[in-house]
Amino acid sequence: MQTRKIGPVLATFVVANNMIGSGFFLLPASLAASGAITAFSWIAGTLLALVLGGAFARLARDYPDLSSADDYVRPALGRDASFLASTLYWASSWIGNNAIAVAAFGYLVTLLPLDGNDPHVQVAGQIVLIWAMFAINLLGPKPVAKFQSLCVVFGLAPVAMVLMFGWGSFDRGIYEAAWNVSGQSDAAVVFGSLAPVFWAFVGLETGAMIAGLVRDPDRDVPVATLGGVLIAGIVYIVSSVLVMGIVPAAELEASSAPFALVAAKIFGPWAAVAIAAAAALKATGTLGGWMLVTGETGARAAQHGFLPAIFGRLNRRGAAAWGLLIIASAMSVIAVITLAPRVSEQFGTIINVVVNLVVLAYAAAGLSLVVGTRERRPSGRDRLLGIGALVACVLLFASTSVATMLGSVGVAVLAWVLYRIFGRRR
Repeated sequence: MQTRKIGPVLATFVVANNMIGSGFFLLPASLAASGAITAFSWIAGTLLALVLGGAFARLARDYPDLSSADDYVRPALGRDASFLASTLYWASSWIGNNAIAVAAFGYLVTLLPLDGNDPHVQVAGQIVLIWAMFAINLLGPKPVAKFQSLCVVFGLAPVAMVLMFGWGSFDRGIYEAAWNVSGQSDAAVVFGSLAPVFWAFVGLETGAMIAGLVRDPDRDVPVATLGGVLIAGIVYIVSSVLVMGIVPAAELEASSAPFALVAAKIFGPWAAVAIAAAAALKATGTLGGWMLVTGETGARAAQHGFLPAIFGRLNRRGAAAWGLLIIASAMSVIAVITLAPRVSEQFGTIINVVVNLVVLAYAAAGLSLVVGTRERRPSGRDRLLGIGALVACVLLFASTSVATMLGSVGVAVLAWVLYRIFGRRR
């Protein structure tokens, strides 16, 4: 039976939904330490995401069955580069799942009779969520997709109400007072906030990954990718300006549920409960969906010989059970290692590491366009898109701290050395 294809509109919303997740719900607290000037970081991040999205959309035209980094990196750059792109993307996915768990429990704890300010309560809750999503993923891809769809519908509706009706509570004085509270220059804040802001755009590549599911990949993948990035970017910019003008920066920074705090200011205490429940549901659904992605990408990497074979073993329901078990265990360890007094600090630490890893993987897409293959020689437009993607990656990488940059490079080098020692023997 022929698979029913999707059109550009539905594909656009698939891409947008894959981006609008934990970053949307918790980044207001992380960015409040810098100030309202980070609205310019959102604008810059949207532009960089559009450039990278254009590169992936172009690759999808050459590789319509694209399902992993190996499909487009190996033909242009070779197996070693393909290994690094595939494994760094896989690692960024499961490490990033911790940030989603931080956001989900940050909202959920406001509904429970627990001390949300206690870091040990936070980390315990995150670990419970991780293993709950592991259990759901063992049921196979279809139940996870149904669960995620339910979370999207009920999770975003109340938040949309805040964005539509919150402007009546916007206070220009609060916004101006929060303009730059970092003590750094405006330019330094805008540039230094690029990496955490870009976390919210991770997932832009999914437009290329669903090329085989759309009716006209040549037309629909670019529309879905760039349209999805624009929708997400507009939502991020509008919400960033709104929340900074309703709640003082110090209160936002200290909150584990910034949107619930904003809703309480707009509609009253009852709204905080509704928003917290909606945000927790949406973030939990996102966690379940990205854990599925992590299991699938790990299984494909194992099938290509980039990870141990155990990651490629599927149970009778089609889930990468053993790989997910290892991933959930590693995520639990990271939750403990990144424990911090404030949720926003823990969230910020994780997303900075993840953005560096995923940017290194994205750079391979840009370089693949510049180099091309013998069968697919790059045109001038291909090279321009590839160079633009590489410049975007350099800017994002350079916007993080030196320690984070060195750590990310160290992870890449260590992974490559281990692959050269053990991978060739298999």
